[in-house]
Amino acid sequence: MSGVYDLMMEITPEVLLKAYSCGIFPMAEGTDDPGLFWVEPELRGIIPLDQFHVPRRLARTIRQKPYAVRIDTAFVDVMRLCAEATDDRPQTWINKRITQLYTELHKQGHCHSVECWQEDELVGGLYGVRLGGAFFGESMFSRARDASKIALVHLVERLKAGGFQLLDTQFNTEHLSQFGTIEIPKRNYAFLLEDAISVEADFFAIDQD
Repeated sequence: MSGVYDLMMEITPEVLLKAYSCGIFPMAEGTDDPGLFWVEPELRGIIPLDQFHVPRRLARTIRQKPYAVRIDTAFVDVMRLCAEATDDRPQTWINKRITQLYTELHKQGHCHSVECWQEDELVGGLYGVRLGGAFFGESMFSRARDASKIALVHLVERLKAGGFQLLDTQFNTEHLSQFGTIEIPKRNYAFLLEDAISVEADFFAIDQD
């Protein structure tokens, strides 16, 4: 992974979108760190949409419809919960500035949340950036069994229906690998990205549940 610190530059939502179109994204050292730095992984994690895999046990759970899945009804709450420390993740890279930037992108229609609700409680979800036919997954959280996984499955169904070409996970993890995440060299990713952002895709091609 290569990261370039850029603490002096004023990062605006417009600058952020331009960065995504060039294959880079910002992170913070920690939740309480006010600074940001740019990241451009040498190996990029992506989920090929036509090769997305739903594990058998998860498929059974989904058929039971344990949660209501909603889009963009609690974006700020999703970011807040993604930023919270957990036993498995004592520190996150989402600081106050990142929350502000992505909330502004959400207001502009470039950032979305997929949420799992259990009655009136938000129990899982994810958020990410949309640019043309590319979706850049940023973070996810789960406060109930399989909630973040179900949000991801719903996201992929939505992306397929809307004609998206690229689902960028930034990195590969053990959690994501079960769904078919692969790593590709930065150069190969750049070609996929250029093609994807030139596509007119529809994030709302399927109705909200």
